[in-house]
Amino acid sequence: MKTVYIYLMETFADWEVSNLMAELNSKRFFKKDAPDVTVKTVGFSKEIVHTMGGLAVVPDCTVDEVVVSKENMLVLVGSNTWNENQHSKILEKAKEFLDAKAPLAAICGATVSLASLGVLDNRPHTSNGKGFLEMFCPNYKGTSFYKDEASVRDKNLFTAGSTGGLLMAKLILEYLDVFNKNTLESWYNYFSTGKAEYFFEMMNSIQ
Repeated sequence: MKTVYIYLMETFADWEVSNLMAELNSKRFFKKDAPDVTVKTVGFSKEIVHTMGGLAVVPDCTVDEVVVSKENMLVLVGSNTWNENQHSKILEKAKEFLDAKAPLAAICGATVSLASLGVLDNRPHTSNGKGFLEMFCPNYKGTSFYKDEASVRDKNLFTAGSTGGLLMAKLILEYLDVFNKNTLESWYNYFSTGKAEYFFEMMNSIQ
């Protein structure tokens, strides 16, 4: 079984992981032979955290319960509180995932925290636009590796800007190999354009 851990903290951005969580939890478009995937939300503690949209969420587990494995994945969501010291434990865990060549994803403000660790200095990545990481992370040295794209995958590292959640979800779903290729393409095309033709393509692809 694969476990996708999603780290949540106060003011985390609901929309950034909504597509990914919805598909992994519902499994509504999974292919018949898809690997078994479960989602667990992770918190600094198991106390309630509140999203930017005001939802109250109780994390499933704490950072200490996260299992580092190539079979598992860690997703770091953007928020206004990444600069708080309590998040140092999950950043240590993030480095463990990368060192183990296990998949790690970061979006929006979480990319700043990865930049502060130096892990974006020598591999392709993206964030909230050119100059964003330099503005918030003085020790960032990865400018030459920055890609001006909504989301970027470099082997086991996934990064995205605040508007790149849908594309990052596509890249992760592809990595996890839970959708048929045709389903994934029509799924992404439908949710990125709203055109009905892609919806019918998607539904026909899973029959």
